[in-house]
Amino acid sequence: MNEPAIVTRFDAAVDNFFDRHLRGRPLVDRVFYSASALGDFSLIWHLVGAARGVRSDRDAHAAVRLSVCLGIESALVNGALKSLLPRNRPRARVARPLRLRSPKTTSFPSGHASAGFTAATLITDAGGSSIVWYPLAAAVGLSRVHVSVHHASDVAAGAIVGVALGQIAKRVWPLPDPTTADEE
Repeated sequence: MNEPAIVTRFDAAVDNFFDRHLRGRPLVDRVFYSASALGDFSLIWHLVGAARGVRSDRDAHAAVRLSVCLGIESALVNGALKSLLPRNRPRARVARPLRLRSPKTTSFPSGHASAGFTAATLITDAGGSSIVWYPLAAAVGLSRVHVSVHHASDVAAGAIVGVALGQIAKRVWPLPDPTTADEE
């Protein structure tokens, strides 16, 4: 994938920021490597959905919707989009201080970011706080820049795709009305 110069400059600027201010700091490394690992296979989002799902029938319905939609998101992003828009992953500029699962797909867009923002959109729709879930999605997405497996533009594109897929899912699969959901 031959990206425009503005994208290359954006990716380089973000990467340089991570090099100067974040990478190589043990606590920051531990947080970002952990966020990246929790984002593998959307684990964090399935766990959040399951935990929230025990509260009521409506929340259980939302948890099922979340997991099904994350499966569809993964097939679309990691299957279709990445094969249509192949892009090389960045090379780590320093040795990785912690263990990391090696991605098998190409770089664009970030599946961790798209899954995170799909999840944040659906969890917020189910009554979750956007102040919690969108920043967590951003942290998982940015963790992929920190661990040098995605360019910042991959994460930005993944976030946009994730919000779009979440909005589509909300329209196609709305949750039951909260005032009547547990009365049935």
